[in-house]
Amino acid sequence: MTLSLDHIRAAAERIAGHVERTPCRFSRTLTEITGAEVWVKFENLQFTAAYKERGALNRLSRLTDEERGRGVIAASAGNHAQGLAYHGERLGVPVTIVMPLGTPHVKVQQTREFGASVVIDGDGFDSAYTRARELEAERGLVFIHPFDDIDVMAGQGTVALEMLEDAPDLHHVIENAQVPVAADRRLQHQHQLHGRNFSRWRNNLDRSIRRSRIARGDIASSVSPRASG
Repeated sequence: MTLSLDHIRAAAERIAGHVERTPCRFSRTLTEITGAEVWVKFENLQFTAAYKERGALNRLSRLTDEERGRGVIAASAGNHAQGLAYHGERLGVPVTIVMPLGTPHVKVQQTREFGASVVIDGDGFDSAYTRARELEAERGLVFIHPFDDIDVMAGQGTVALEMLEDAPDLHHVIENAQVPVAADRRLQHQHQLHGRNFSRWRNNLDRSIRRSRIARGDIASSVSPRASG
Protein backbone atom coordinates (compact mmCIF):
# COMPACT_ATOMS: atom_id res chain seq x y z
CA MET A 1 0.00 0.00 0.00
CA THR A 2 1.25 3.49 -0.89
CA LEU A 3 0.84 6.38 1.52
CA SER A 4 -1.58 8.97 0.16
CA LEU A 5 -2.90 12.36 1.18
CA ASP A 6 -6.21 10.70 2.00
CA HIS A 7 -4.43 8.45 4.53
CA ILE A 8 -2.93 11.50 6.21
CA ARG A 9 -6.20 13.40 6.27
CA ALA A 10 -7.96 10.40 7.79
CA ALA A 11 -5.23 10.14 10.41
CA ALA A 12 -5.65 13.83 11.25
CA GLU A 13 -9.35 13.27 11.93
CA ARG A 14 -8.60 10.14 13.95
CA ILE A 15 -6.07 11.71 16.32
CA ALA A 16 -7.67 15.16 16.58
CA GLY A 17 -8.24 16.12 20.20
CA HIS A 18 -5.85 13.45 21.47
CA VAL A 19 -2.56 15.11 20.49
CA GLU A 20 -1.66 18.77 20.55
CA ARG A 21 -2.35 20.88 17.48
CA THR A 22 1.04 22.56 17.85
CA PRO A 23 1.83 25.99 16.41
CA CYS A 24 4.10 26.60 13.44
CA ARG A 25 5.59 30.05 13.91
CA PHE A 26 7.84 32.37 11.99
CA SER A 27 11.33 32.58 13.53
CA ARG A 28 12.92 35.98 13.20
CA THR A 29 16.14 34.73 14.78
CA LEU A 30 16.67 31.80 12.40
CA THR A 31 15.57 33.89 9.44
CA GLU A 32 18.21 36.51 10.22
CA ILE A 33 20.90 33.86 10.74
CA THR A 34 20.22 31.81 7.61
CA GLY A 35 18.95 34.38 5.13
CA ALA A 36 15.87 32.20 4.62
CA GLU A 37 12.30 32.62 5.78
CA VAL A 38 12.24 29.99 8.53
CA TRP A 39 9.20 28.63 10.36
CA VAL A 40 9.43 26.33 13.38
CA LYS A 41 6.91 23.63 14.31
CA PHE A 42 6.73 23.23 18.09
CA GLU A 43 6.23 19.48 18.44
CA ASN A 44 8.09 19.65 21.74
CA LEU A 45 4.69 20.71 23.14
CA GLN A 46 3.34 17.17 22.72
CA PHE A 47 2.89 15.23 25.96
CA THR A 48 5.89 13.05 25.11
CA ALA A 49 7.72 16.09 23.65
CA ALA A 50 7.93 14.51 20.19
CA TYR A 51 5.82 14.26 17.03
CA LYS A 52 6.17 10.49 16.90
CA GLU A 53 3.25 9.99 19.25
CA ARG A 54 1.04 11.03 16.31
CA GLY A 55 1.95 7.91 14.35
CA ALA A 56 1.80 5.69 17.41
CA LEU A 57 -1.69 6.91 18.28
CA ASN A 58 -2.97 6.56 14.73
CA ARG A 59 -1.75 2.96 14.56
CA LEU A 60 -3.18 2.10 17.97
CA SER A 61 -6.50 3.62 16.96
CA ARG A 62 -6.67 1.23 14.01
CA LEU A 63 -6.39 -1.93 16.12
CA THR A 64 -9.35 -4.27 16.31
CA ASP A 65 -10.82 -5.11 19.72
CA GLU A 66 -9.16 -8.52 19.50
CA GLU A 67 -5.77 -6.95 18.74
CA ARG A 68 -6.15 -4.49 21.60
CA GLY A 69 -6.71 -7.37 23.96
CA ARG A 70 -3.56 -9.14 22.76
CA GLY A 71 -1.37 -6.06 23.17
CA VAL A 72 1.34 -4.54 21.00
CA ILE A 73 5.11 -4.68 20.82
CA ALA A 74 7.78 -2.52 19.20
CA ALA A 75 11.53 -2.10 19.03
CA SER A 76 12.58 1.43 19.84
CA ALA A 77 15.08 3.35 21.94
CA GLY A 78 13.23 6.63 22.04
CA ASN A 79 10.20 8.59 20.94
CA HIS A 80 8.23 5.82 19.23
CA ALA A 81 8.50 3.80 22.43
CA GLN A 82 7.21 6.63 24.58
CA GLY A 83 4.40 7.50 22.17
CA LEU A 84 3.16 3.90 22.14
CA ALA A 85 3.52 3.59 25.91
CA TYR A 86 1.62 6.78 26.67
CA HIS A 87 -1.26 6.31 24.27
CA GLY A 88 -1.38 2.56 24.86
CA GLU A 89 -1.97 3.10 28.56
CA ARG A 90 -4.53 5.80 27.80
CA LEU A 91 -6.43 3.45 25.47
CA GLY A 92 -6.06 0.38 27.66
CA VAL A 93 -3.74 -1.44 25.25
CA PRO A 94 -0.84 -3.40 26.83
CA VAL A 95 2.48 -2.25 25.36
CA THR A 96 5.83 -4.05 25.35
CA ILE A 97 8.95 -2.26 24.12
CA VAL A 98 12.28 -3.91 23.33
CA MET A 99 15.13 -1.46 23.85
CA PRO A 100 18.76 -2.23 22.99
CA LEU A 101 21.51 -2.39 25.56
CA GLY A 102 22.99 1.05 26.06
CA THR A 103 19.68 2.90 25.77
CA PRO A 104 19.94 5.93 28.09
CA HIS A 105 18.38 5.19 31.46
CA VAL A 106 16.15 8.24 31.26
CA LYS A 107 14.48 6.88 28.10
CA VAL A 108 13.96 3.48 29.67
CA GLN A 109 12.53 5.04 32.82
CA GLN A 110 10.20 7.40 30.96
CA THR A 111 8.87 4.57 28.81
CA ARG A 112 8.14 2.51 31.92
CA GLU A 113 6.53 5.47 33.63
CA PHE A 114 4.22 5.85 30.63
CA GLY A 115 3.00 2.31 31.34
CA ALA A 116 4.96 0.01 29.02
CA SER A 117 6.72 -3.23 29.86
CA VAL A 118 10.35 -2.75 28.79
CA VAL A 119 12.65 -5.56 27.67
CA ILE A 120 16.36 -4.68 27.37
CA ASP A 121 17.93 -6.84 24.69
CA GLY A 122 20.35 -6.50 21.79
CA ASP A 123 23.43 -4.47 20.96
CA GLY A 124 21.55 -2.13 18.64
CA PHE A 125 18.25 -1.52 16.90
CA ASP A 126 18.57 -4.46 14.50
CA SER A 127 19.03 -7.02 17.26
CA ALA A 128 16.33 -5.39 19.41
CA TYR A 129 14.04 -5.55 16.37
CA THR A 130 14.80 -9.25 15.93
CA ARG A 131 14.00 -9.93 19.59
CA ALA A 132 10.75 -7.96 19.34
CA ARG A 133 9.64 -10.07 16.36
CA GLU A 134 10.45 -13.21 18.34
CA LEU A 135 8.34 -12.01 21.27
CA GLU A 136 5.57 -11.04 18.85
CA ALA A 137 5.35 -14.66 17.73
CA GLU A 138 5.83 -16.17 21.20
CA ARG A 139 3.22 -14.02 22.93
CA GLY A 140 0.78 -13.36 20.09
CA LEU A 141 1.37 -9.61 20.16
CA VAL A 142 0.82 -7.06 17.39
CA PHE A 143 4.08 -5.58 16.11
CA ILE A 144 4.10 -1.84 15.41
CA HIS A 145 7.09 -0.74 13.37
CA PRO A 146 8.50 2.70 14.25
CA PHE A 147 8.44 3.89 10.63
CA ASP A 148 7.71 1.12 8.10
CA ASP A 149 3.96 1.12 8.74
CA ILE A 150 1.36 2.95 6.67
CA ASP A 151 -0.67 4.06 9.71
CA VAL A 152 2.42 5.27 11.55
CA MET A 153 3.55 7.20 8.49
CA ALA A 154 0.11 8.74 8.04
CA GLY A 155 0.08 9.88 11.65
CA GLN A 156 3.49 11.52 11.31
CA GLY A 157 2.30 13.17 8.10
CA THR A 158 -0.30 15.16 10.02
CA VAL A 159 2.55 17.45 11.07
CA ALA A 160 2.88 18.58 7.45
CA LEU A 161 -0.84 19.25 7.12
CA GLU A 162 -0.70 21.59 10.10
CA MET A 163 2.47 23.29 8.84
CA LEU A 164 0.88 24.00 5.48
CA GLU A 165 -2.22 25.38 7.16
CA ASP A 166 -0.07 27.85 9.11
CA ALA A 167 2.50 28.59 6.39
CA PRO A 168 1.06 27.54 3.00
CA ASP A 169 4.05 28.75 0.94
CA LEU A 170 6.67 26.40 2.44
CA HIS A 171 9.16 24.95 -0.05
CA HIS A 172 11.40 22.72 2.07
CA VAL A 173 10.97 20.82 5.32
CA ILE A 174 13.88 19.83 7.56
CA GLU A 175 12.96 17.21 10.15
CA ASN A 176 14.98 16.34 13.24
CA ALA A 177 14.57 14.75 16.63
CA GLN A 178 13.01 17.77 18.30
CA VAL A 179 11.21 20.03 15.84
CA PRO A 180 10.49 20.16 12.11
CA VAL A 181 11.84 23.40 10.64
CA ALA A 182 10.69 24.82 7.31
CA ALA A 183 12.76 27.08 5.07
CA ASP A 184 12.11 28.69 1.70
CA ARG A 185 14.28 28.31 -1.38
CA ARG A 186 16.15 31.55 -0.74
CA LEU A 187 18.39 29.67 1.71
CA GLN A 188 21.98 30.53 0.86
CA HIS A 189 25.38 29.41 2.12
CA GLN A 190 25.27 31.92 4.99
CA HIS A 191 24.80 29.55 7.96
CA GLN A 192 26.53 30.85 11.09
CA LEU A 193 25.01 28.48 13.66
CA HIS A 194 27.44 26.53 15.79
CA GLY A 195 27.04 23.23 17.63
CA ARG A 196 27.68 19.53 17.57
CA ASN A 197 26.88 17.90 14.19
CA PHE A 198 25.84 21.19 12.58
CA SER A 199 28.52 21.09 9.88
CA ARG A 200 27.27 17.70 8.71
CA TRP A 201 23.66 18.89 8.88
CA ARG A 202 24.49 22.04 6.89
CA ASN A 203 26.19 20.09 4.10
CA ASN A 204 23.29 17.65 3.87
CA LEU A 205 20.82 20.52 3.82
CA ASP A 206 22.66 22.38 1.06
CA ARG A 207 22.78 19.28 -1.13
CA SER A 208 19.13 18.49 -0.49
CA ILE A 209 17.92 21.97 -1.30
CA ARG A 210 19.91 22.03 -4.54
CA ARG A 211 18.17 18.78 -5.48
CA SER A 212 14.76 20.01 -4.21
CA ARG A 213 14.51 17.08 -1.84
CA ILE A 214 13.33 16.78 1.74
CA ALA A 215 16.31 17.08 4.04
CA ARG A 216 16.73 15.17 7.27
CA GLY A 217 19.34 16.35 9.74
CA ASP A 218 20.36 16.88 13.31
CA ILE A 219 19.92 20.51 14.21
CA ALA A 220 18.68 19.72 17.70
CA SER A 221 22.07 20.26 19.31
CA SER A 222 22.54 23.55 17.48
CA VAL A 223 19.13 25.20 17.87
CA SER A 224 17.00 24.92 20.98
CA PRO A 225 13.23 25.68 20.98
CA ARG A 226 14.08 28.93 22.75
CA ALA A 227 16.03 30.11 19.74
CA SER A 228 12.86 30.51 17.74
CA GLY A 229 11.13 33.85 17.49
